[in-house]
Amino acid sequence: MRSSAMLFAIVALVGAPGSGGLAGAAVAGTEVSGQLVGVAATSARSAWAVGSTGSGKAGKTLIMRWNGSAWTRVASPSPGTGDGLEAVAALSSADAWAVGATGKGKTLIEHWNGHTWKQVASPSPAQGGGLDGVAALTAADAWAVGATGKGKTLIEHWNGHAWKQLPSPSPGTADALTGVAVTSAVNAWAVGYTGTGGPGKTLIVRWNGHAWTRVASPSPEVGSFLSGISATSRDNAWAVGYNVLPRSNDTKSLILRWDGKHWKRVTSPSPGITAGLFGVSAASASSAWAVGASYAKAGSTPLILRWNGQRWTRTSAPDLTGTSVLHAVTVAYGKAWAVGSSGSGTVLIIRWNGTTWT
Repeated sequence: MRSSAMLFAIVALVGAPGSGGLAGAAVAGTEVSGQLVGVAATSARSAWAVGSTGSGKAGKTLIMRWNGSAWTRVASPSPGTGDGLEAVAALSSADAWAVGATGKGKTLIEHWNGHTWKQVASPSPAQGGGLDGVAALTAADAWAVGATGKGKTLIEHWNGHAWKQLPSPSPGTADALTGVAVTSAVNAWAVGYTGTGGPGKTLIVRWNGHAWTRVASPSPEVGSFLSGISATSRDNAWAVGYNVLPRSNDTKSLILRWDGKHWKRVTSPSPGITAGLFGVSAASASSAWAVGASYAKAGSTPLILRWNGQRWTRTSAPDLTGTSVLHAVTVAYGKAWAVGSSGSGTVLIIRWNGTTWT
């Protein structure tokens, strides 16, 4: 799962639990314990955030909803203990998907029908598995990605009636897909990492309407990992993650861009001793957000980057006390939401109002 496997090289970002919680500017309406790792919005008055509450074997799924004025927790299926949700995708106020894994190491998919969240049957490999990313194009076309319990990529497709597992490239023995994006029935992307007994390398695969195939992608430094992707068209997509540097094992932010022909690395700010990006959301070719965390001697702080069509620049985050990290971001109707967790063990939700993050 992204909250564990994808963060192993950047543990320092979270740091030891601090004494602070959410600052007054943070938007979370209640002090909900847990972490949020996925967010999606369909309008200025409708958004979803998902994650888990509790820790380890005591974990339960967590879903929160924005109704235009406040975030509130919504009941969600949690068939066992140690369950968690990793990503959410929404098509309308009556159609949304959330994915993750159960505490028993099985895939977990839930659907919102406008009234309640219900668990939907999903393929789960015999060796176990979990899902880290989900994207929906229509009510009859959605994708979920993750990894099997044996370190192979896992891709599942919703055809309007059932989820089915499809063949997916998996060149190594320690592979995973952590994010997925779709722009049409013949254009979808999934990103993650591949490894075989050594430092990981970026892994990007593409759907052409018939099959998933691997596409060449940069893997700078001794280890490179991708944790999120966003696409606005066939010729514009972003993937974010982090590099592991030689000797020090520190990490730095990593951003790749698809220009219609190639994936290329784009310069990105990487403040602090260690930094990484975990989520990205693009509104157009000239507007995108990426979020993560930066660690310095004083602890970890949210890292927020913005693309203006020419370069990525760092944007100020709200003044939060304690250590905190952002896991996901979504852009909708000129606004944006970012979610994560604080050092005090409570969820973190912040909003871009067009001028500042609060």
